[in-house]
Amino acid sequence: MTSSRRGRAAVPSVPGQLPVADRHQVRRAAVHLIRQDTGAFATMIAFNALAAAAGLTGPWLLGRIINTVRDGGGVDAVDRLALGILAGALAQLLLARHARYLAHRFGERTLARIREQFVDRALALPASVVERAGAGDLTARGTTDVATAGQMLRDTGPDVFVAAVQAVFILAAVFLLDPLLGACGVLGLTGIWFATRWYLRRARSAYLDQGAAHSALAEVLAATASGARTVDALRLRERRIADSEAEIERCVAAQDRTLFLRSVLFPSIDISYAIPVVAVLFLGGVLHHQGSVSLGTVVAAALYLQQLSQPLDTILQQVERVQSSGASFARVEGLAAAPKGPSEPSSGSAPEGDRIEVREVRFAYDTGGDVLRGVSLSVRPGERLAVVGPSGAGKSTLSRLLAGIDTPDTGTVTVGGVPIADLSPGRLRQQVVLVTQEHHVFLGTVRDNLLIAAESATDAELEAALTAVGADWSVALPAGLDTELGPGGHRLHGAQAQQLALARVVLADPHTVILDEATALLDPTTARHTERALAAVLRGRTVIAIAHRLQTAHDADRVAVMRDGRVTELGPHEELVEADGAYAALWHSWHGEPRRSPHGDEPGGA
Repeated sequence: MTSSRRGRAAVPSVPGQLPVADRHQVRRAAVHLIRQDTGAFATMIAFNALAAAAGLTGPWLLGRIINTVRDGGGVDAVDRLALGILAGALAQLLLARHARYLAHRFGERTLARIREQFVDRALALPASVVERAGAGDLTARGTTDVATAGQMLRDTGPDVFVAAVQAVFILAAVFLLDPLLGACGVLGLTGIWFATRWYLRRARSAYLDQGAAHSALAEVLAATASGARTVDALRLRERRIADSEAEIERCVAAQDRTLFLRSVLFPSIDISYAIPVVAVLFLGGVLHHQGSVSLGTVVAAALYLQQLSQPLDTILQQVERVQSSGASFARVEGLAAAPKGPSEPSSGSAPEGDRIEVREVRFAYDTGGDVLRGVSLSVRPGERLAVVGPSGAGKSTLSRLLAGIDTPDTGTVTVGGVPIADLSPGRLRQQVVLVTQEHHVFLGTVRDNLLIAAESATDAELEAALTAVGADWSVALPAGLDTELGPGGHRLHGAQAQQLALARVVLADPHTVILDEATALLDPTTARHTERALAAVLRGRTVIAIAHRLQTAHDADRVAVMRDGRVTELGPHEELVEADGAYAALWHSWHGEPRRSPHGDEPGGA
């Protein structure tokens, strides 16, 4: 069962792809997440600052010990200072451990918010947007990218933040010891600044390309796996293998690019660590020789700068993960810019009646010419309309427009005078439901799969819906409605899954049902039985059937014949057969009868 909405248009970087958030949007989203848990974030900052301050006591007290010994101080004084160093280290350990605990709690809560927000945004996407972007991209964003962003919040982010606080405190301590030595140390860090700047200019685009390559690979693998039988039947294995290998090569090339960036960054940083320490020792030695600073001050400053290498190393080692996580977060947050379905009818009014009007509709997909060319059609409430025609005539495209999945390029598709694509999700499900031969069984029980269509339905109503579509197999399930479906549970074959989807239609109880070859996966006998059961259940409601079996057209009130994106014939079955046009030719061919008249076009098939 498919029901979709259409909202404002997104502007992805490549037509059809889901958008990616820019830096401003990512920063704004990150700030919003922090504001949702301000108390925990502030507490985490406070404990990190206290841990960093406790870590400063060691070098300072060591400098005091050196000066005390130089001045002839006793063992007791040295022991007291040494105990101070031990106390500072212990305090730093405890404070840092608690700060990390707070950071992990903050990260897990924020990750939960990101996951919930992603699910809400994904469910709000119109089906047409998801189809054009590809399930692989959405899947990669909802799994790999969300997990990577969560790792940043839980591990990488806190590590970098703690290290940054420590680095600021250490530099401040060096300046307090001696401003000249502090300036010398900062100047010695310029090599790290240049190397990091070079890396950051290139890293974001490289990691976005890597994420896009992974999405494309996921799409190819998913399509190959889901269509494995078709691949074997049409002998497309070599072509699909070649496509997969091409996408794998693209992934490898993208990863090689990010590896090259890291191979330049890290060696440059390792060399730069020693420069500020050497510079401070050299300048400190000169100043000590001149009597400007004490030996303890020089040693403490050198130890601070040596200690600075640890937080800087953490920051720079993690900067690769930050860039990767930032790119993933940009892809996750990009869903905010994707089109959304309207929450209310844009016209500000509800449909008056259930009459469907299609007026001079033209439609084309992103690539290719017009699929529908000036289609006009009026469907009366309670009417059964069958739509037939050759493959590529535009039947399924028309059904998508009737269901509000796509919006016509020109012309209008309305129900009760309101554009179908402007209906809110709740109203749309009450008005129109599209059922295709594509079906999906959700993880969970049979009851869970059915309650999607009607949350308040009773068990009796669920069982009645299954019976209505001929799903007799449901009676023999080991746990009835509580039977788990999917991997690890009861597996439904194609026909059973299709009947489950049709049972959801019965429960949804819409005014109009569009059946786009909805019984194609059923054997002819089961399909006929299911169609008769549905006809009885849906009596009095509008049914538009994209027919591939002409018996469906025979039972309809009217038949619309489509060819080349146009409705070429429209009328009751008997009248069209008597007219001896395209539909008559198809009908006679279906029954193996010779055609009675040479005029009229062969429609080619339903």
